[in-house]
Amino acid sequence: MKNAYIIDAIRTPFGRYAGGLAPVRADDLGAVPIKALMQRNPNVDWEQVDDVIYGCANQAGEDNRNVGRMSALLAGLPYQVPATTINRLCGSSLDAIAIAARAIKAGEANLVIAGGVESMSRAPYVMGKSDSAFGRSQKIEDTTMGWRFINPKLKELYGVDTMPQTAENVAEQFNINRADQDQFALVSQQRTASAQAKGFFSKEIVAVEIPQRKGDAVVIDTDEHPRAS
Repeated sequence: MKNAYIIDAIRTPFGRYAGGLAPVRADDLGAVPIKALMQRNPNVDWEQVDDVIYGCANQAGEDNRNVGRMSALLAGLPYQVPATTINRLCGSSLDAIAIAARAIKAGEANLVIAGGVESMSRAPYVMGKSDSAFGRSQKIEDTTMGWRFINPKLKELYGVDTMPQTAENVAEQFNINRADQDQFALVSQQRTASAQAKGFFSKEIVAVEIPQRKGDAVVIDTDEHPRAS
């Protein structure tokens, strides 16, 4: 069995909800690291890529219909290179990397691009079609958070708690108090801020340029999440 190796790793900055990256479509955002990967490795024959595997949890708006394929084409990969999108919700991108590694180990592929893309800032509201003429049962669903168009049987069996509600349930189940959570979060934020200041992420982050109607493009080159105090 062959070994699988990660030969390069590139990402865009992590953005806040409705933050600096909000104007960028998910498929355009997904193209940024692939394009940077190609520029950073000019000696690679990109026609030899066996697959592009992208993870995406929402897939309800501009990221629908195989956003991995759309991102690959927008990045300039040859159209002959196949691409797919997988969904394991919050673990989608890591699962994409695992699938790529397994394909290489099994001898099904030699070179794979794996990663993911998500833009909850651009997740749409959706409304299902009526199941009868002039029906009044339609409702608008926010795809940013939670389950939509739920099968009533699954709702009855498992409930419909959102991720924040699930976090509260897990904290209660495992006796994780608020003070411990806050302390863990603070230390995590402080470590991230320290790593940023030392340039720890500089080699892996590629800046995203956002054209403006007037003036120079806005450049997002730093993670927006850390709050060290």
